[in-house]
Amino acid sequence: MAPEEKSEIVRDLEKGREEFLDAAVGLSESQAALCPEAGRWSVLECIEHVTTVEERFLGRLESAPQSGAPPADKQKETELAVRVSSRAQSAQAPEPVRPVGRFVSLAEALEGFKSARQRTVQFAREYHENLYSLSAEHPRFGPLNGVELLVLIANHARRHAEQIREVRATLGCSAV
Repeated sequence: MAPEEKSEIVRDLEKGREEFLDAAVGLSESQAALCPEAGRWSVLECIEHVTTVEERFLGRLESAPQSGAPPADKQKETELAVRVSSRAQSAQAPEPVRPVGRFVSLAEALEGFKSARQRTVQFAREYHENLYSLSAEHPRFGPLNGVELLVLIANHARRHAEQIREVRATLGCSAV
């Protein structure tokens, strides 16, 4: 992976982190725990879900074989970024990544997310030369290389940043 590509995925992960954190700025603990309606997640549950998914995906990257990865494909990376970040189509989270009350406070949840994202960014920085050689399987998107999985991670947080903004609007919790 070329240095400019390395910094591109790291910048994307960092930008996604900031966008996600900004979506929750100014919420009180009680606001973060409110569900906008039956069957919809609270902000706290969104943060738990994003953190859990990120930890699982990073685990896949850390144990991914360095063979059999799909080749680098910038168009596929762009299409994945758009598809994952868009809330135009709803998606049901698989049971293992649904919220279960892992975090008791907004502060704890945000720290959990920041910690997971920092580990992901560090992995991207340290492993930059081999990211395209890593092979991972995703249940919805099929075979992916390491960069493609990092694109999913970055844009999954963006998708849920939008969901948090929707929850805030529904509850009348304006952004700061």
